[in-house]
Amino acid sequence: MTTTPSPVAAPNTAPSPGAGPATVGIHAPGAMGTALARCLRAGGYEVATTAAGRSPATARRLADAGLPDAGSVDAVVAAAAVVISVVPPGLARDAAAELAAACRRTGARPLVVEANAVAPDTVTVIAADLPTALVDAAISGPPPDPGSAHPTRIFLAGERADEVAALVVPGVTWVGLGPTPGAASAAKMCTASVRKGFVGLLAQALVTAEHHDVLDAVLTDLRLDFPAAGAGPAAAAATKAWRFVDEMTAIADTQAGAGLTRELFDGFAQVYRDLATSEYGDRRPEDLPDAPDVGKLRPRRG
Repeated sequence: MTTTPSPVAAPNTAPSPGAGPATVGIHAPGAMGTALARCLRAGGYEVATTAAGRSPATARRLADAGLPDAGSVDAVVAAAAVVISVVPPGLARDAAAELAAACRRTGARPLVVEANAVAPDTVTVIAADLPTALVDAAISGPPPDPGSAHPTRIFLAGERADEVAALVVPGVTWVGLGPTPGAASAAKMCTASVRKGFVGLLAQALVTAEHHDVLDAVLTDLRLDFPAAGAGPAAAAATKAWRFVDEMTAIADTQAGAGLTRELFDGFAQVYRDLATSEYGDRRPEDLPDAPDVGKLRPRRG
């Protein structure tokens, strides 16, 4: 949907047109959260976030991005009108509990944007436990970049979704899906099932092809229909496979809720569990070679 400028007036108030700079909270500043923070700052918004309780890598990422550390989750919710939760899917409920506790301690009531890759039923559970309003959101695509010619799409659903869509954020396109929470997460589960399912299939196929010494023939044939097929996408997925396991389980839950078998994506959860044990599972995406070795996608057992 097309957005128009509409910054937030003051902490814990909804965005309103022409009201001046806004503060938006990010919980927590991982790779995706930090990318969103950069885009928000490019749009003229203040960003409140903290590495408190997170890994040293998170603290370094925060410093490298030039983002000040608010010091605590309490400080983030007290400062921000909108707080975006963006954590690995397996941590979504814990992150929501942290936000809920911070709201109760401080009395702050920011609008919480649940932007994690979770099943719609999980959104319902999280919303019920929060003492403040929630907008269901789902990021479809890579971490956003304010200078990108192809903005990252973020699905939104909920009665107050328009307030989030009113934020003008370079590198982000908001896609409204109506007033029902869970719709955004359902859309994400569907798109992720195709994208990550394909990469999981690719990884399995390439490792199997190498085992049978037919890798070159398989790649030549696959590239007739899938020009980008190769070890690169599979190796990149391996570096994040540990977090994709929970996402595959969430997809299985979502498909089961639609009356379909969950076995397909429970199987993909195992595919990504295996990829996480591979040699590339120990690396960061930026540390991968230009031409990854298919043999290093093989699971390391025992």
